Amino acid sequence: MAKLVLGPLLRYVDASSATVWVETDASCEVTIAGHTTRTFQAGRQHFALVRLEDLGPRTEYDVRLDGENVWPEPGSDFPKPVIRTGEVRQIAFGSCRAAPHQPVGPDALDAFAQRLMKLPEEAWPQALILLGDQVYADEPTEATKQWLRDKRDGTKEPDGEVVHFGEYARLYHETWGDPEIRWLLSVVPTSMIFDDHDVRDDWNTSAVWRKEMADKPWWRDRIRGAISSYWVYQHLGNLGPEELARNPLYAKVKAQDTDVLPLLEEFAEEADKEVEGRKSTWWSFRREFGRARLLMVDTRSGRILDEGKRQMVSDEEFEWIERNTEGDFDHLLIGSSLPWLMPHSLSHLQSINEIGARKPGWQGKAAEGIRQAVDLEHWPAFRESFDRLSRMIEKAANNGSATVCVLSGDVHHSYVAEAEFPRPTKAVVAQLVCSPIHNEAPKFLRPGFRLSWSRPASWVFRRLATLVGVPEDLVHWRKTSGPHFGNSVALLDFDGLRARYRLISAAGEETASVLLGREPQ
Repeated sequence: MAKLVLGPLLRYVDASSATVWVETDASCEVTIAGHTTRTFQAGRQHFALVRLEDLGPRTEYDVRLDGENVWPEPGSDFPKPVIRTGEVRQIAFGSCRAAPHQPVGPDALDAFAQRLMKLPEEAWPQALILLGDQVYADEPTEATKQWLRDKRDGTKEPDGEVVHFGEYARLYHETWGDPEIRWLLSVVPTSMIFDDHDVRDDWNTSAVWRKEMADKPWWRDRIRGAISSYWVYQHLGNLGPEELARNPLYAKVKAQDTDVLPLLEEFAEEADKEVEGRKSTWWSFRREFGRARLLMVDTRSGRILDEGKRQMVSDEEFEWIERNTEGDFDHLLIGSSLPWLMPHSLSHLQSINEIGARKPGWQGKAAEGIRQAVDLEHWPAFRESFDRLSRMIEKAANNGSATVCVLSGDVHHSYVAEAEFPRPTKAVVAQLVCSPIHNEAPKFLRPGFRLSWSRPASWVFRRLATLVGVPEDLVHWRKTSGPHFGNSVALLDFDGLRARYRLISAAGEETASVLLGREPQ
């Protein structure tokens, strides 16, 4: 009899349909709420994404493998798995969640799940957005490091880092296998996007970085394992029923009755060539949450890394994002693992460094070394894209929505920054950051984060930026909350044309509350 290894994960949900993802240990038929799907095999793992249609406002469900009920587990004290398709009043979000038992403070998502279990369904968020670093491929647990050493037995693959699909699978098992997390992901629809640690630290920082990695004998296996596992564990569930129906890779996977891992690895290798200007796939996607629209932007795999024309996102993909800022909604959410608006001094430094890295000789090499050493790879380090995003957001803020919010993580401190353009916009524009969920920054780094927000540091780096030819910013911003430290989960509450950002610590304390939006005129 097949067993449930991981899941169920409730992924896509709209007004009448949903998808539920599971991993099993053998080939089988998976039945959820009367809908049945056959698993597909990738390596030694077996997976299914079950499409549910014609749903009502509330549907309790269980998971059956070849007709046998395997979830909820017998005697479970957790609230029953349920799919809710009603109004979206609250969204939770955050990034950077190291595996349980890592020495990085309490797990805010686990603590959040434990608190939700004691509350009525009406108090649960209607969506969860995970903004990168769902797994840490280059920082595995001690147990996984020992497992890798035993498994590899003298190979030339990197010590303490995963490489292959099955090794990435182990990371997901550790990260999502916790009982409270499994319950949370079974009842709250989850959207997610990768950041660098889902593949490797500093992934696609620059063309120099990619060449350094390409020269390593194990890198080809590494990128194939990383992207193919991301497609299975994260990306597939981001797609709605219509997107799944027209997805050519998913059609091939469903049609093949043998191991599809070679097919996925071939796809992964082509997808990795996006940075060379080749169009293979998009990881960006759009979701509708009632009167809020989410545009999730891939800020890692979609980069163009020619030093003569560095872009965070290709022109074609950016045009798709720009088109989707138009529509009938009250709140526009732009999901970007990397913040758009950062501490002013860090923002200017990244633009300065980009110019320096283009110079020949020792100056360019020094700038590249600094870029990689201190992670100068955010939107301001792709200045052309930073300015294009600023123009897009300014235009979107006059298209009829009440708020335009950029949701981000990565930087290991949380904050709110409100943007102002030369001409006042109709909508409130804000950068909302929640980082980390479970990977708190060491205390000795916190004074540096605070200093980076200071006016003197901002003034100094703006003067330096002007001297080296960085253009003036198209947008001005001011920090209205933070910096906040420690592991946290953010909540975005919607009330008509207003939204409220709240930051909830692992201890359950509300450490920030910022109201966004204006009174109707």
